[in-house]
Amino acid sequence: MDKTYPSAAAAVADIGDGSSLAVGGFGLVGVPIVLIRALLAQATTNLRVVSNNCGVDGWGLGELLSEGRISRVTASYIGENKDFARRYLGGELEVELTPQGTLAERLRAGGTGIPAFFTASGVGTMVADGGLPWRYGPNGEVMLESPAKETRLFSALGTEREYVLEEAIVTDYALVRAARGDRHGNLVFEKSARNFNPVAGMAGRITIAEVDELVEPGEIDPDQIHLPGIYVNRIIQLTPEQAADLPIEKVTTRPRSGNASVEQKG
Repeated sequence: MDKTYPSAAAAVADIGDGSSLAVGGFGLVGVPIVLIRALLAQATTNLRVVSNNCGVDGWGLGELLSEGRISRVTASYIGENKDFARRYLGGELEVELTPQGTLAERLRAGGTGIPAFFTASGVGTMVADGGLPWRYGPNGEVMLESPAKETRLFSALGTEREYVLEEAIVTDYALVRAARGDRHGNLVFEKSARNFNPVAGMAGRITIAEVDELVEPGEIDPDQIHLPGIYVNRIIQLTPEQAADLPIEKVTTRPRSGNASVEQKG
């Protein structure tokens, strides 16, 4: 039951070229950066990534992207990553954009054995009707677009309404970041760092977690566990230096009250 690995390199060693990955994080919060860098170091390529976004230029999944290691991204947000946008529009990257809540539910469904579900999100748009550009050509032409999806009318909620069928997501591996974990793989996430991490961890056939703090089984209150160890296959403990690598995407400040200069009169 001891699922600990001695290093990130050992934990990701069998992730081969062409693997699909569900990766936790939102922006720069809750990103499994040490596992991502271990993948970068072993030169794994042609990765098909499912994540809310693809990091930023030079950090998170953006590090794999800048080296050309990612061939396809399923995400809900391109964000501030200019390299992501450039590669997508330039035809270097296939991108499936999906509504954020739908993405989360597709991952959760994959982890619970639900093959597909109906949702109202996207009905009446290209999400349901098809035609979203998945891959561009070198001259800006659309080379591959999303297919139309099945829709159906339901009245179970009191009013007849149209819903679109969305398929679950299951990936070869999942990479997540947690604040605490035990040797059985039970995980606790810190506040907003919880984000996509639990559902990403559920969707992976093999889930690998990096944790700031590793404790013994029984030390985490069962009621406080956010992702049960049944979903987690491997776990590594970060060093204090690795755990402290927490950049801020956008730093904003405001003047503090009472800092205005006061003229003294003698």
